[in-house]
Amino acid sequence: MKKMEGTKGYAVNGGEKSNGSSSNGIRRLPAPSLPPPPPTSYRQCFANAGVPVSCKRTLVRHPSLVKTSAFEISLQSEVSIRTHGPDYIPIVRSGAFSDIGFRPRMEDVYTCIDDFTIDYGLGHDTDGPNALYGVFDGHGGKHAADFACHHLPRFIIEDEDFPRDLERVIASAFQQTDSAFAEACLLDAGLASGTTALVALVMGRLLVVANAGDCRAVLSRRGKAVEMSRDHKPGCAREQKRIEASGGSVYDGYLNGQLNVARAIGDWHMEGLKAQEGGPLSAEPELITTDLTEDDEFLIIGCDGIWDVFRSQNAVDFARRRLLEHNDPVLCSKDLVDEALKRKSGDNLSAVVVCFQSGPPPNLVAPRSRVQRSFSAEGLRELQSFLDDLAS
Repeated sequence: MKKMEGTKGYAVNGGEKSNGSSSNGIRRLPAPSLPPPPPTSYRQCFANAGVPVSCKRTLVRHPSLVKTSAFEISLQSEVSIRTHGPDYIPIVRSGAFSDIGFRPRMEDVYTCIDDFTIDYGLGHDTDGPNALYGVFDGHGGKHAADFACHHLPRFIIEDEDFPRDLERVIASAFQQTDSAFAEACLLDAGLASGTTALVALVMGRLLVVANAGDCRAVLSRRGKAVEMSRDHKPGCAREQKRIEASGGSVYDGYLNGQLNVARAIGDWHMEGLKAQEGGPLSAEPELITTDLTEDDEFLIIGCDGIWDVFRSQNAVDFARRRLLEHNDPVLCSKDLVDEALKRKSGDNLSAVVVCFQSGPPPNLVAPRSRVQRSFSAEGLRELQSFLDDLAS
């Protein structure tokens, strides 16, 4: 939850539970309504816009739900833990699941696109993976989350500098989405709401995560949790310093006493948080990049409802155990949501699991070695003496 009590809720798929895996991109099922179109000045960017993500109420199991594709390396990252040869081939398999939880309404939205060159009608410039995943946690209504989920990926992929200047393009897309939604709200005040946003791109071997808000992405690197984002809470020292420099304040952990996130898209209707010249609530994302290696097993992306009851390492440990059992990212995302419900998370719940291997994670538990034990000659003599004494 981002705003005060009583503001949560919207099931983007028209129900209380949803599940899905990307199959040639976003899994599309009938949705209750389209997100609001962008203002006229932005409309040219969405000439071939698709239908928003929509999923059924119950988990549907079918082989087509899990897509596996191998790709060759095409890009390099600024951050790398290990150096790998050109023969390394990443794998992309994804699944997602969401649940309304204990809220009266559902506002979480997610997207899974295993190959955006197909979904967005782009040419294949490289042989590497071109995947995009995101979670959008709305507050104060459904509209900002729907709008961001539907339009932010297009602002990224259809930028003329994509993918050459990737970090600038992604940061610009967040700001464009925020501005476009502001103009949409001027045309229809009923759209007023806000959303956090986390987007992960996999291009070749490069993983880029952009985050604005308190959704979180965690990479499992040979069983060790590597946080690919930071939670933007008003009480964080870094965020509090930025907020106060922008004329805002933090009261009881809330930004201006209103929101418990420091960065978000939307919320233009809330007084004192945003203005065209800036404000204490920022839509600017924080980006973290890394090269994927053979040690990288999977990525978990979740809304704050997941992380309210899971620590990052705990989530990785839990997901590894489940993937070792069934090697299914769809079921794994559902397992995470179900476990969060058992742990009494009080928020809407959404989880996306992206696997980078065709098989399950390796079992890191070393087998117990068999220790051979033998008696020494002296020990045998003492034992024989003991037995003789018993016989007498």
